[in-house]
Amino acid sequence: MPALKTDIQFAIEQLGISAHQSIRVGDDAAAIPRDDGYDLLACEGMDAAFVSEMPWFAGWSAVMVNLSDIAAMGGTPTALVNAIWSSQDDVAGQVLNGMRDACQAFGVPMVGGHTNLHADSTQLSVSVLGHARHLLTSFDARPGQKLVMAVDLSGAWRGGYPFFDAATSTEPMRLRTNLSLLPEIARDGLATAAKDISQAGIIGTASMLAETSRVGMQIDFAHIPRPDNVDMERWMKVFPSFGFLLSTDEENEAELVHRFRSNDIAASCIGVIDRSRQVVVLGREDDDPVWDFQQQVMTGC
Repeated sequence: MPALKTDIQFAIEQLGISAHQSIRVGDDAAAIPRDDGYDLLACEGMDAAFVSEMPWFAGWSAVMVNLSDIAAMGGTPTALVNAIWSSQDDVAGQVLNGMRDACQAFGVPMVGGHTNLHADSTQLSVSVLGHARHLLTSFDARPGQKLVMAVDLSGAWRGGYPFFDAATSTEPMRLRTNLSLLPEIARDGLATAAKDISQAGIIGTASMLAETSRVGMQIDFAHIPRPDNVDMERWMKVFPSFGFLLSTDEENEAELVHRFRSNDIAASCIGVIDRSRQVVVLGREDDDPVWDFQQQVMTGC
């Protein structure tokens, strides 16, 4: 799954994006400085096969993943827009209904977009605007810190995809409370960096965080929280509806974990951050680094 993220290199190179830009690229959302903090801007495009096979859930997920990107930055979402192209009114209707239901559940409005019902296939992209007073980024994990994973284990697998759905049957107030934990953690200085666990899976997401922060990580299989009835190989590829990796100083680890656990979210320290520029997973038969940034680039951010 981490290999999927190497496609980002192509976009970075073609757009001429560099580390010297005033707004850094490589985070879950772009953080645009304002007098009272940061405006946050992000977008997600959904896999066409997924949209075709599970249109309602694809619409829901398009909203949910954007809101997770804002939360990972320590932010609160303001509004969303969408672009949908389709050749079938019934499929497009299910996608739109999924987005509507997610917006109602999370309490974030859909305020516009672009619609084309004369396309050759169904395509979906959703963008989100948010705001953060205190920022969490992908660039601020530091050697000597702990890596904490937080994930809602109350869900179930969704179809043949790696999606672990702990959202669509959850009470709206719990959904909103869960996402509000990240801005509170940022405000209280309990973490410096965060990233939501995406289609890259747990190790792939950790590797993306290591790349942007220019650090290494040692991750221990044995401490990764997971459901009792799920094997580790499948779980490592999970795309959870609520799942985050955070870097924290040792003195804040216990309180950070407590914040999540007190809201019935599983949380544990799963590793340490070092200067090696390598991501190593302890407890495997193969102890070679899963990613060595001294030898290879992942996203190029």
